[in-house]
Amino acid sequence: MPPYAQDLPLLLLAAATEVTDAIHHGTVAAGFTDIRPTHGFAFVRMAPDGATVVEIADHLGVSKQAASQIVDELVKKGYAERNPHPRDARAKLITLTERGWACTRAADAAAARFTDHWAATLGPAAVTDLRNALARVVTPGRVRPAAW
Repeated sequence: MPPYAQDLPLLLLAAATEVTDAIHHGTVAAGFTDIRPTHGFAFVRMAPDGATVVEIADHLGVSKQAASQIVDELVKKGYAERNPHPRDARAKLITLTERGWACTRAADAAAARFTDHWAATLGPAAVTDLRNALARVVTPGRVRPAAW
């Protein structure tokens, strides 16, 4: 491995942690003080059309029971609701409530501020180049907490 690349995995993990922390701090600052970063990763799967507990479990890389506990917590706190599934009478479709969408908008704003900070530090062209390089090697769509 070339010497310049040996710490790349650690730098990417550190960057992911910084993004997660920045988004979490942004949502807390916006008044959503009763959520954890894991909830945000579940929101990603529920938006825009909802998801079943099984789909949320798969997305988060956790058991169905763990996902069910997360959903129970989000429903209790008013961020999500259970609805009849349009194609499966046995399943429930978990969707974001208005409060869940408001939290998602706060998370999006925090993510934009994070990107703006990097652009101010590295320059817009460097951030665009970094984004494009990562897009060539990262599989998009599956955003979840790291599992060990």
